[in-house]
Amino acid sequence: MKFTPEKYHIPDEPMKSFIDVDEIWNYLNAIQPTKERVEAIIAKSLDKQRLTLEETAALINTKDIELVEKIKEGARTLKERVYGNRIVLFAPLYIGNYCMNSCQYCGFRSSNKEAVRITLSDDAIVKEVEALEDDGQKRLILVYGEHRNYSPEFIARTTRLVYSVKHDKGEIRRVNINAAPLEIEGFRTVAEAGIGTYQIFQETYHPDAYKKYHLSGKKADYSWRLTALDRAQEAGIDDVGIGALLGLYDWRFELMALVRHTNHLEACYNVGPHTISFPRIQDASELNISDEYFVSDGDFIKLIAILRLAVPYTGLILTARESEALRQEAIRYGISQIDGGTNLELGGYQEEKVVEQDLNKEQFQVNDNRPLSEIVEKLLEDGYLPSFCTACYRRGRTGEHFMEFSVPGFIKRYCTPNAMLTLAEYLCDYAQPEVAVKGWEVIEKNMSQVDERFVEELKSRLQRIREGERDIYF
Repeated sequence: MKFTPEKYHIPDEPMKSFIDVDEIWNYLNAIQPTKERVEAIIAKSLDKQRLTLEETAALINTKDIELVEKIKEGARTLKERVYGNRIVLFAPLYIGNYCMNSCQYCGFRSSNKEAVRITLSDDAIVKEVEALEDDGQKRLILVYGEHRNYSPEFIARTTRLVYSVKHDKGEIRRVNINAAPLEIEGFRTVAEAGIGTYQIFQETYHPDAYKKYHLSGKKADYSWRLTALDRAQEAGIDDVGIGALLGLYDWRFELMALVRHTNHLEACYNVGPHTISFPRIQDASELNISDEYFVSDGDFIKLIAILRLAVPYTGLILTARESEALRQEAIRYGISQIDGGTNLELGGYQEEKVVEQDLNKEQFQVNDNRPLSEIVEKLLEDGYLPSFCTACYRRGRTGEHFMEFSVPGFIKRYCTPNAMLTLAEYLCDYAQPEVAVKGWEVIEKNMSQVDERFVEELKSRLQRIREGERDIYF
């Protein structure tokens, strides 16, 4: 599948900067959309076509309350068409919080003398993973501070260690990475460990704002970070995640820049981002920024809906930084992945959950402290399919192959049955009896959403899981 890139002021070339600040602001300042234009853009997205920068700006500039509701409903419909009712679940596991950067919004920054610095030992990593497996987790994202201690070799070794842990009925089937940008050879080293997505957030795409917040360390180099995932692609990592930290600059600009980053990856590598993240600033140890650009709940939900319409095929992640209530609302309008049972304290999963968080031991404030079991139960009550699926990676449906399936929406053929199979495992191995009843009811209700060619085989595989077989997928 080939993509036709838009005409930009800055041409798309591998490993070269691509953000044109004036171009983005010209779109945002010039476009005042009509009702007919907004409706036409929504219709285009519902046809599973990715939006242009001009079209994205038109939705951003829509102020009419009724039209904003149409944008949100369009996003809700599109999400159902592409993703069905599934919500992918994962957990973050912090490996180490040493850091050489000085980012004004982060509790891990080198200048924060109150931070308690820890790198988990191999034994501690094993115990953390065992605790996560005992909860039913199958997908982890390993998080590393940006420090020389966390070399590509260290990341690769700890990734292999996590994969090797098998406890009781548990195992981790997919390890994603959130770590510093690397050289091409470093990315190759990490790729050989069998990682899933390599996730790097630009934080803010505005160069002047970026300089303001990043005072020292390698991260102070805007272009080095902006082109990091180009180097990952050059190294053969065709599954990458982008993101912006909302609250550092105008959210409208950041949203446009995320779409522009998507355009760049498609134009250069024919593969867009597998995931997009957009966390909002939360409290952190020694937090040192103003609230000038903090994003309201209303604008945040609007942003999520627009992003879903702008990039129909990409997974949208919303973490436990946000409250339970907001996450439940955001899921309706485009979110496809959330974390559950999150504990950001290094070594915290193997310990008893504490009532009060210690921000000197964590990167930022968590606002949804529910255990995974409660999140699964609530998703089931709301009619969603909690999914622990890792099939695409293991079937080779990544990168350009994934795009061939996901862009036109065909991935739903696999995702819905695979979500059911992984949910069935969870219900058999980890759920309380009353939750298991709810889960099997949801599986039965969603059977009508499965491609008829898969139904009988899916029923057969579900029965095999009931009888004790595990790790079955399409």
